[in-house]
Amino acid sequence: MRLLSCLLLMVFAVAGSSGAFAQQRSVAPDDASVYFISPANGAVVSSPVRVRFGLSNMGVAPAGVNINGTGHHHLLIDLETLPPMDASMPASDQLRHYGGGQTETLLELDPGTHTLQLLMGNFLHIPHERPVISEKITITVR
Repeated sequence: MRLLSCLLLMVFAVAGSSGAFAQQRSVAPDDASVYFISPANGAVVSSPVRVRFGLSNMGVAPAGVNINGTGHHHLLIDLETLPPMDASMPASDQLRHYGGGQTETLLELDPGTHTLQLLMGNFLHIPHERPVISEKITITVR
């Protein structure tokens, strides 16, 4: 029992110092913005769709790298409700993580109308204190 108590104290001490169990939000520069370079809103495209991400007044850093004024892209596909802004974003088919610092992707999308939106996440995939989020665009896949 004593060994278990010591181990738990060590785990919580390490977690407290590293923030491993805390949801850490980062502050984005006031003038930071994220946007689509391509495709344009209203574009008619073929699949796979090349999507290029734009970012102003902020840097891109891979997930896990905690540098002030940086983050990495998350792409919201046909998502009607935004993810919680105070927790790590769960990866899914509709919420894609680009934690390697990618600034573009090729998307396989079914024919039809789709919405796309970009949301920056910090080193832990958590949106910044002032969320850096793009306008939602609509594209049509032939």
